[in-house]
Amino acid sequence: MRTTRAFVLALALLSPSTPARAEDTTVKSRITGVDLFKNGLVIVKREVTLGKPGTYVLDDVPSPVHGTFWIEAPGPIEASVKTRDVAVPVGEAGPVDLQQDLAGKSVTLYFKAANRAPVVGTMLKVKPPKDENTSLSPYLLVETTRGRAYVDRSEVSYVEAEGVGDTVMRRRPSLILTWGGTDRAENRVVIRYLTHGMAWAPSYRVDTTDPKTLLLEQHATLRNELCDLEGAEVRLISGYPSVEYAHVRSLLGPRTNLEMFLAEVGSRGLFPSFPMNISPLSNGPLTQQVGGNYRNSPIEIALGAVPTGEGVDLHFQSIGKRTLSKGEVLALTVAKGKADYERVVEWLVPDSRNEYGQLSEHGRDDADDAWDALKFKNPLPYPMTTGPATVSSAGDFNGQRTSFWVNAGEETVLRVGKALSVRTRAAEYELSKPDAERELVWIGGRQYRKATVEGELAVGNYRKDTVTLYIRKRFTGELVKAEGNPRVTLRQAGAYLVNKQNELVWSLTLKRGEDKKLKYSYSVLVQN
Repeated sequence: MRTTRAFVLALALLSPSTPARAEDTTVKSRITGVDLFKNGLVIVKREVTLGKPGTYVLDDVPSPVHGTFWIEAPGPIEASVKTRDVAVPVGEAGPVDLQQDLAGKSVTLYFKAANRAPVVGTMLKVKPPKDENTSLSPYLLVETTRGRAYVDRSEVSYVEAEGVGDTVMRRRPSLILTWGGTDRAENRVVIRYLTHGMAWAPSYRVDTTDPKTLLLEQHATLRNELCDLEGAEVRLISGYPSVEYAHVRSLLGPRTNLEMFLAEVGSRGLFPSFPMNISPLSNGPLTQQVGGNYRNSPIEIALGAVPTGEGVDLHFQSIGKRTLSKGEVLALTVAKGKADYERVVEWLVPDSRNEYGQLSEHGRDDADDAWDALKFKNPLPYPMTTGPATVSSAGDFNGQRTSFWVNAGEETVLRVGKALSVRTRAAEYELSKPDAERELVWIGGRQYRKATVEGELAVGNYRKDTVTLYIRKRFTGELVKAEGNPRVTLRQAGAYLVNKQNELVWSLTLKRGEDKKLKYSYSVLVQN
């Protein structure tokens, strides 16, 4: 029979045939798989087996992200959340409520006052308040041989009870499945949803002990703040999925009310507190953020990526079946690979002008510095995701930087540390002209003057060996000329501005003690 996929909110959207009324059947579901993002979101796969048509009570109510709760069943099914009396082991029941826990039991109440006689009788069953935040009555109601006794809880020292079991009843939200049934005795039902409570953090170790071949290891650290897992298939997700309603808790959640739901749907960017205190749109490099999964390298990369699949850029890496209790952390090595590599030095010279041709503060503080870097291709059979990478050699720490998204077989450059023995200097100046000779241009109602800028890049190798140096100079304007035959590239950010934003890329080999100077010039429109 073809599987039916039903989308469920607090109310069911399907209308199965109503089965004969029978007692609710309590069933235990099991989490068989979890797929972890890096930002605290997790895709949960929960399975349960249902029998004949009827109503089934599940042992757990999820708190899914709005719009992500789905049921896959071989027949018609509805879901609802209701408050039910549920038998809970005494050790897991939480705060003791003598009135509820001992209802119907023979009890003897002893008092703090030594001269007060104990009360013997049967604890009455009292309907608990619907609102769990309502305070308990200060009195215990006990039926005795003389009538009803109202006993002040604060005066009771201890209680003896007869015929108590290992469980007590608690009013808890329960997930109710109304099952239309099939002709099979056992029916596998799969529940999937997106929720908060688990995350993984990647890291990489790059060993360059061998002068030609590096060893790359990918590590993963997982933290479970969701629930106990037993033998669940765990997969680590790399990529940047769109989860537009990650901050909205579903109406199905037991702690969600209508006011919360409408406020969160309306906010669209105001995030409540999440487990692990992580926002799904955090800008940290370990989260699935579009700004983090790019290559931030000035070196021209020779692309040779191996296709890893079809569809969206998401990778699911299985680490097998795992047992992990709530609150536990797991750290492990996910994969290893070897790759040929080249030691290079890279130097990024930032743009000194804004889009209007005016002088401006440039880039980061370290943008003018030369960096030692490793150039290699990703040797793993799947993409390297964004995360910290530590470089070592012969057991010695060399440095740590962020490694950005790299497809399988794709070339990347990983910075290690500043190249202090490779000295660099960059200078620019605008050629002056008499006011009468200045060329003026009007664009969009604004006046610009056309200026010519000349620049010089100087670099010196003060190491004992030859170095390969990559230089990228960013500039705003039109290139006039440049020494050394650099590659000229139009930067995407400046394609539609008054002044185009470009960059020059040189590849040089500097011998020991060698100095080199490179001159260039470009024209730019400067807004008056």
